[in-house]
Amino acid sequence: MNSHRKTLLVVDGVVNLALGVVLILFPAGMMEWLGLPTTHSYFYTTILGAVIFGIGVALFVELYGAGKGVRGLGLGGAIAINLCGGGALLVWLLAVPTEATTRGQVILWFVAILVLGIGLAEIVTKSWRGGNHPIPGSKEHNAE
Repeated sequence: MNSHRKTLLVVDGVVNLALGVVLILFPAGMMEWLGLPTTHSYFYTTILGAVIFGIGVALFVELYGAGKGVRGLGLGGAIAINLCGGGALLVWLLAVPTEATTRGQVILWFVAILVLGIGLAEIVTKSWRGGNHPIPGSKEHNAE
């Protein structure tokens, strides 16, 4: 596995694990800290945190398990998640009036740019290609 791929798996994984833990453990505190409107239930915030945490775990499974034949979430999947999540957040920030505070707006813009930036870095470096398992139909796959 090349160094760009390893670095992107680590960065993407750490961002997802950290955000997931915070959302799982402190959903009410995060909503308040982010300056987002509060809700009567933090069910969706906690579930979102668990899903994001799971994505982070899957990225690390890909990084450390690939040599053992264990697959996690590859960077192709991570790109799709990052572009969809970051893109949806960006559209929401641009098009939907919100009750978020200025701090909340700044943090959400930071998250949207960070997630989209990671996804774009993964695309630009073509790190979603290759890895330890050749793509069916590729020269490497046919050589086996």
